[in-house]
Amino acid sequence: MKILVVDHDEMSASLLKSRLEPLGHAVTYSPARHEAASEFSKADYDVVFVDPSPSTNPKPMVMNLRRQIRYNPYMVLMSESFGEEAALGFGFNDYLPKPMDLSQIDQKMENAKHFLSLVQHLRDGSQDFPSAGGIIAKSAINQLFLSCIDRADRYAEKTYALFIGLRNFKQIAVESGPYEAEVAGARLAQHIVRLRRASDIIGQISMNEYALLLLRPVDAQEPIEAAARFADSLGICKDILTKPDMKVEIDVKLLEIPSGAKLAEHQVMLSS
Repeated sequence: MKILVVDHDEMSASLLKSRLEPLGHAVTYSPARHEAASEFSKADYDVVFVDPSPSTNPKPMVMNLRRQIRYNPYMVLMSESFGEEAALGFGFNDYLPKPMDLSQIDQKMENAKHFLSLVQHLRDGSQDFPSAGGIIAKSAINQLFLSCIDRADRYAEKTYALFIGLRNFKQIAVESGPYEAEVAGARLAQHIVRLRRASDIIGQISMNEYALLLLRPVDAQEPIEAAARFADSLGICKDILTKPDMKVEIDVKLLEIPSGAKLAEHQVMLSS
């Protein structure tokens, strides 16, 4: 990934470079905040680490940078004085406390990978899926997803995205035939629609995967409980199996937006 580090502290920047460059990332260092805008014009950076000190309100800088570009870079606030809540309020995706811990750097990069992969996948318009049966098209859920990112930037509002898919879809297609794989996927979709809350928005994002946007939960625990509820409920949906000897593997994964943090992951196994 292309990474920009904006920090007046050269030692912190060197620590980031020494950690990230051996992993294959290209790291550019800019010591001054006012140079960040010009750096953005030179390359499409995937991840940006920013220490805004001595500024006490970096939000105008973050909003200005985001307005200048047409993609969604992953921006991380580095700070000794601000915390995670402040980072979200300023329009950052995530927060890295100083002094930096190497394991936390790795975790932020993992979160960035989740977030950027999702952005790229939803933005890919090479294949769309029509709205049907309470499930909206991939292009439609992408627009809602972009709106959620914008609300996070502007209003510090978190969204939770739950992904449910047939992990062994291709294997089913090979062993039982493409038709059986499609029927299993359709039955999975019917159960997802049945199990959702009225406010949950479902979209089909690939042939074998669906995304649910869990908007405005009561608290941070509710989406985690929802992921567990879906996994438990799908574990008894034997009608997804279309043949007596079929095996179905279902993945349930919960991501927090805009941080991209993976909050829960379940694997459901169905067999006759």
